[in-house]
Amino acid sequence: MTQRWRRISHGTSLRGSDTIFITLPFNTVKAALLAALENFFQEGVEHTKERELLHSDGKQSAEKQTLNWKISIDPVKLKHHELREKMRNVQVSQLVEKNNEIEAKMQARAIALSKNLKIPVKGNYGIWRKDHSYTRVDSTLKLMRDQIIMGEVYASIAKSKDETKLYGMIMTRIKDSREVIKRATLDALSYNQAKELGRILSVAKEKFYDCFLVARKLRAMVQSTEQSNNAEKAKAAFLTQLVAKTLPKPIHCLSLQLSNDYYLQGYAKEKTLNLDRLENPSLFHYAIFSDNVLATAVVVNSTVSHVKEPEKHVFHVVTDKLNFAAMKMWFLVNSPADATIEVLNIDNFKWLNSSYCPVLRQLESTEVKDYYFKAGHPSTVSDGDDSLKYRNPKYLSMLNHLRFYLPEVYPKLDKVLFLDDDIVVQKDLTPLWSVNLQGMVNGAVETCKESFHRFHTYLNFSDIMIKQNFDPNACGWAYGMNIFDLKEWKKRNITGIYHRWQSLKADRMLWKLGSLPPGLITFYNLTYPLDRSWHVLGLGYDAEVNSTEIENAGVVHYNGNYKPWLELAFPHYKGYWSKYVNFANPYLQLCNNGEI
Repeated sequence: MTQRWRRISHGTSLRGSDTIFITLPFNTVKAALLAALENFFQEGVEHTKERELLHSDGKQSAEKQTLNWKISIDPVKLKHHELREKMRNVQVSQLVEKNNEIEAKMQARAIALSKNLKIPVKGNYGIWRKDHSYTRVDSTLKLMRDQIIMGEVYASIAKSKDETKLYGMIMTRIKDSREVIKRATLDALSYNQAKELGRILSVAKEKFYDCFLVARKLRAMVQSTEQSNNAEKAKAAFLTQLVAKTLPKPIHCLSLQLSNDYYLQGYAKEKTLNLDRLENPSLFHYAIFSDNVLATAVVVNSTVSHVKEPEKHVFHVVTDKLNFAAMKMWFLVNSPADATIEVLNIDNFKWLNSSYCPVLRQLESTEVKDYYFKAGHPSTVSDGDDSLKYRNPKYLSMLNHLRFYLPEVYPKLDKVLFLDDDIVVQKDLTPLWSVNLQGMVNGAVETCKESFHRFHTYLNFSDIMIKQNFDPNACGWAYGMNIFDLKEWKKRNITGIYHRWQSLKADRMLWKLGSLPPGLITFYNLTYPLDRSWHVLGLGYDAEVNSTEIENAGVVHYNGNYKPWLELAFPHYKGYWSKYVNFANPYLQLCNNGEI
């Protein structure tokens, strides 16, 4: 039965239907509660006894039944029962009569226990607790962002209903909240701003709330946001590719200064030293094809710094006509001690012409020029971001395809270590010449640790020729550091295989753009897997390459758009490259304004 207490105030007449509240002293309430608890317990005991009596043998008297009930209780259990009752009474007394000191101790104990718990969901639980008495900055900022979204919804509704005053108030608060979020710091003013926007949103909700209308506005906002997001992604991809293929001002300045001095100071008449070493197959030969002077210098410097006998190491650098003078000049005045550097101009390779080289014929065709340079070309548009990457001029340069003609470039050599210009050498690479390639032509590090580096990623297996000749799950491998057996190359006519597939790919539908897919095809079943520690990739696109792998790598490769000489470079990787740049060099001092 529910009873209602009614408060009686002076001068108030009572009616039967009135609800009255009576205010009593605390001690009176406490005594009443204790008495009620005692009566309730006593009634429970008596009720239990009565049930025992009713179910006992009818021949026994009521007194004998009561005696048997008492005797049936085990003395140990009875003692435990009494102790529990005593502890319960003490706890009830403490809860009723607790003072500030007891409350503080209990709260401190609860906080200490809670810190040992591992709660998977983070949150602000029990705001009255001392250890959770603060407001999380990130959750408050998230609240303000959510407020802005709903504010835009109600502002749109208010504007459509000509509620200009409320519209103006909402937009003002939204603007203020955005300023707070932009600062990414919270203070008392920020909290007040969140409260103000919340108050105005409450007013707008009461006035305009319509579930269907709000849902429609939110759907429109989602669609608009998705379109804006896609547009920003496309813009970011374009700008990233633009920066990636743009030569920084200091490096451009370096090339100009070197070229100027090469011709004006008479260095053009200088002849290459140690000509006998250039074709000596018993030495260690490196091939570097690049138009970037500083990047090539880092590759050479980092390699020489780790070898024991630099006089046995020969670097064959091939560049284009535009950068030949600068590259030649740099190594004339900055040649590493004892090592031999040869710089060649690719335009002087008369055998490399369109009648011999299929890819050169394709690059000179009108169709390919339209594909790469004509705005809005259908193929370019349909290929999307992937096309942007390969519209970089380096993919149109024969320097990028010269790797398929190594025996023609170095006819008297037996083995050559090919190095890209975006790598840094961290160990002595001479053991690579001793690796038994087991009859293979190419020694490379495989990249099939991830599924997306298998053949099906690069080749078009919907084409019957690709499907019949290659395994879609075959491991891919990396260009950048490759040991090539040129004797085996000639024996197996690797260049001929390359020419055959390039001729078949006149419409570019057999594989993706770039030089790796034709390399995978050309050296299919002819690549020997090197230990992964020789070549660690990803420093040009992956911000989380394992640091232990980087430290133990023979070569680290900045493959990707974030080259170490660009502002895009990941700061935590840049040191591996920059430590091989001599910033005290006069040419770098002249051109570098702290931008490299």
